[in-house]
Amino acid sequence: ALSSAASDVYKRQVVTDTQKTDGVYLHICKMESGSFSVGDTVTLSVDKARRAAVARNHSAVHLLDAALREVLGTHIRQAGSYVDDKEARFDFTHFAAVTREELSRVERLVNEKILEDIPVTPYETDIESAKASGAIALFGEKYGNVVRVVKMGDFSAELCGGTHVSNTAKIGMFKIMMENSVAAGTRRITAVTGFNTYELMLQSENIITSVLKALKVGARADILLRIAALGEEMKSVKKELETASKRLASAKADAMIAGASEIEGLRIASMKTELPI
Repeated sequence: ALSSAASDVYKRQVVTDTQKTDGVYLHICKMESGSFSVGDTVTLSVDKARRAAVARNHSAVHLLDAALREVLGTHIRQAGSYVDDKEARFDFTHFAAVTREELSRVERLVNEKILEDIPVTPYETDIESAKASGAIALFGEKYGNVVRVVKMGDFSAELCGGTHVSNTAKIGMFKIMMENSVAAGTRRITAVTGFNTYELMLQSENIITSVLKALKVGARADILLRIAALGEEMKSVKKELETASKRLASAKADAMIAGASEIEGLRIASMKTELPI
């Protein structure tokens, strides 16, 4: 946020985006109060909580990239990513949907690296030295002679200019929410970290509590047993309904035949009924 107290009037702008043009970084802002004039002196302040959440998601994406390479294979290439304070999205090239078992392995591996409390070390070097060290560069991205490498122990090293945590433990926890296709040969994983993982757990707890109440069971372990029992009950009820329907149809047919009329030597049985629309 940009703010100024010039002329005893509090002025505030919120930075909504940042763009780089010809080596100059431009802040794109939304005016929240007051007005600004050329020559005003402003103070830039950072939303610490939001920035920390963004850093957690960004560092988690680096761990996710490395984990995917280890679980699925070195053919994995980043095809795009997006992080904010709510979630992390990572697009990557892969020839098939990621199985549930593979996703579990990836998620577990990322959380293992988080718990290892690995230092996150950014440093600058020349592009050739960075590539020679094994640092991952984005395909199609333009790099200058001097690049910034973000290294997480021996597990991950990528060319990156973004904000990160100082060690992996600060990510807190990593949870994959969804894996889906975004284009031919391109998959996307959406995940959360930190407090957002906690919020997701609370939502899951509320859902489970509602399910326990609806099924009238007291323990989570009984949920599947209760669902299975309900399934058997439904099969039994369906069978009984089918039997009752056949008996009713047979009874109606007998009644119709019993009430048949003789017209010119022919016995005619008829019944009036209403068909559902």
